Amino acid sequence: MHSLMVYISLANTSRIGHLYIYIILLLVVDRVLMAAASLRFTVRRKAAELVGPAGPTPRELKRLSDIDDQDGLRFHIPVIHLYRSEASMSGRDPVAVLRDAVGRALVHYYPLAGRLRELEGRKLAVDCTGDGVLFIEADADVRLEHLGDAMLLPPFEGLDELLWDVPGSSQVLGSPLLLFQVTRLSCGGFILAVRLMHTMADAQGLVQFLAAVAELARGAAMPSVRPVWRRELLEARNPPRAALAHPEYDQVTDTRGKIQLLDDMGHRSFFFGPKEVAAVRSHLQPGLQKSATTFEVLTGCLWKCRTLALAPNADDQMRMICIVNARGGRKCKRNAIPTGYYGNAFAFPVAISAARDLCARPLSYAVQLVKDAKGQVDMEYMRSVADLMVQRGRPHFTVESAYLASDVTKAGFGDLDFGWGRPLYGGPAKGGVGAIPGVASFLIPFNNTKGEDGIVIPVCLPGHVMAKFADEVGKLLRPAVKHADVCPTVIKSAL
Repeated sequence: MHSLMVYISLANTSRIGHLYIYIILLLVVDRVLMAAASLRFTVRRKAAELVGPAGPTPRELKRLSDIDDQDGLRFHIPVIHLYRSEASMSGRDPVAVLRDAVGRALVHYYPLAGRLRELEGRKLAVDCTGDGVLFIEADADVRLEHLGDAMLLPPFEGLDELLWDVPGSSQVLGSPLLLFQVTRLSCGGFILAVRLMHTMADAQGLVQFLAAVAELARGAAMPSVRPVWRRELLEARNPPRAALAHPEYDQVTDTRGKIQLLDDMGHRSFFFGPKEVAAVRSHLQPGLQKSATTFEVLTGCLWKCRTLALAPNADDQMRMICIVNARGGRKCKRNAIPTGYYGNAFAFPVAISAARDLCARPLSYAVQLVKDAKGQVDMEYMRSVADLMVQRGRPHFTVESAYLASDVTKAGFGDLDFGWGRPLYGGPAKGGVGAIPGVASFLIPFNNTKGEDGIVIPVCLPGHVMAKFADEVGKLLRPAVKHADVCPTVIKSAL
């Protein structure tokens, strides 16, 4: 781009410049066409099959917790893993290895092979039928190294081909709870895409199950972590008594701050390495610089920049929803949720602020609100949410004027080794909440093309808003460096 700007300048002073700019534009167009062509590949899929437990399992009805079956979790979540070829696995078919390991893992996690039913009061329970999970075998005529950066970050190009939505499989009730697609690549690598009904497990629970599959695929006789059901730990009390305030479930009718689902919704992934995180942190008050976590710093930054970019009315109440895991936190009693529990064990605490304050006040204001919201979550908070679910008919958390952030940097998606080593990428396949784009971002561990470890954050916004958002993030980085040439690295753009 800098070279193109130089040639445009020359074009203003000579006719030769016109020739230069013509050549450069041809080169640019050629590069764009080559990049687009590199993403075109054909996926050949076999018919989906059901893979059931490899051994006998109990036939029973198991109730989900009152955290599991809230409206905001009644959808399927996709994750994706990209694996290189591995010399030690020469001759081994990843499809056969994974199909076999999934069947053996389902013996231990047999509820995942069942089907959901709805009981009285919209209560969900899993009928442990042993019917199995969907499994698709596929091949693609492309090498991993040819996919380029655009395929290494969410939202993945061609995701619909890499994770085929089998007709009739995406319902909440009566559908398979897991769908696997293993796509072999021409280089010997493969792509594993998985879709899970969210009511059955959260990110940590899904990783626990996939880790069991990985251990069995590598030859283990048993998973090293014993699965624990114990959903009664997060059921409402009798009678339910939600004693705490839960504004994350407020009924909000003002939709002025809601993102309209436009045709020009754009996706960009922003990389924050150590220097970028330090730059954002430098804007905070000294005490907060030391005490705020990386999640709090980046979430406060994104919330503030997003609000500035959306430019809502000054009086609009903006919401920042934080996913907070209740497993083993400082405020949660040790072992309150046992090791091996794979159900949903997190809350949606929300920070709320008038738009004018988010825009006008320093970054410390937003980060402190995020920190305070996160700090509310303990086991009493979780039980209060469960009580509220029963009292109010299992409502969806409020998405009006809201933004949601979830930290999966420690979930372990990038550690899953099925025999081919760790994935080049492992984690969420797209942002959004269910079918609602633009309201959620994940913090995902990532090693960029320069070999730097950091966090990548996919963001979805209307195209005209995205440019303003990127500019606002860039402003928060510039004061931390000597030169004004550092800005958030845009890993991917698909406007």
